[in-house]
Parts: sequence; structure tokens; C-alpha cells
Amino acid sequence: MNLSGIVSVSGKPGLWKALVQNKTGFVLESLDAQKTKLIANLSTAKLAALDEITIFGYDDDIKLTDVFERMKTAASVPDAKADGTKLRTFFREVAPDHDEEKVYASDMKKVLNWYSILKDMPLFSEEAKAPEAAEAEKPAIKVTEKPKEKPVAKKAPAAPKAHKANTPKNPSKKG
Repeated sequence: MNLSGIVSVSGKPGLWKALVQNKTGFVLESLDAQKTKLIANLSTAKLAALDEITIFGYDDDIKLTDVFERMKTAASVPDAKADGTKLRTFFREVAPDHDEEKVYASDMKKVLNWYSILKDMPLFSEEAKAPEAAEAEKPAIKVTEKPKEKPVAKKAPAAPKAHKANTPKNPSKKG
């Protein structure tokens, strides 16, 4: 699954796709049907890239992408509005080593909401690009040689300026 460029914005529902980056933040587009645009200022909004999110585990943290992969093969995925016990039993199945004291029901609901948004999208079923493959797909930039300019004679360095004495600019005026 290729979740690069998909982010969650604190205080905003749903998931967003990062379109471009500017000096102060990102221009984002929602993944829902409205396709609303949002300019997220990095000084005020907190963005979390889905491909970098992990879930607390007992030994090691569990990558969200791994949980999504297990959710794809799960028999039935509960609704995000299900009660906490159903969510916990489902999470024991898809993330068996998650830390049950640190992963709250609200976290599980958020993961299920994200899954319901992403599961039907084409990017969810495509493979993530390896770093080498991503660079290989970049278009080749054709480098053209600049025309040679005529050599310009360099001027000799200017002599250092003499130290000015504190003299009035207009000697006729005193004061």
C-alpha cells in the first residue's frame, strides 16, 4: 500500500493528501467526495503522515501500514462506532502485540475511520515505492551547456579609502 503523501491534520476530521509545500506549510486536499482544499500552516497545525504512524506495542511499536495490511485480510472489520470490547477484540486480531494500556478506544476508532476512508482507494492497493525506484521514476533533466561568454577584463582592486577626520560637511556652518 502506498500511503506516502496522506496525512492526518489535528483538529480536522478525515484524511488529507499533501499536494504542494510552500514556505509556511502545505496545501492539502481532502480525500472525501467534496475534495476541499486546506492550507495547513506548520506553526499552528500538526500533521501526521500515515506511513510514519506507529501504534504502541509491548516489545516494538507496530507500523500502521502493517495493521492496515492485516485489516485487509480480516474476516470482518467492525464499524468505528462499535463498543470498546468489540474494537479491542478486533485489535487483538490485527495488532496482537499492541499495548492495551496505551492504545485507547478512541485511537482504535480513529484507525478504523481511516481504514474505511482508504480501503476503496486505488493507492491503498498499490505497492509502496522503494526509495531507489522512486528516484528512477523521476524524469531525466536535460542539461544544456550555456553559451560561452566573452572574457571580461577584470579591474584592479580599488585602493583602500583614506581615514576621514571629523570635519564638518559644510565648513561655512558651525555648530
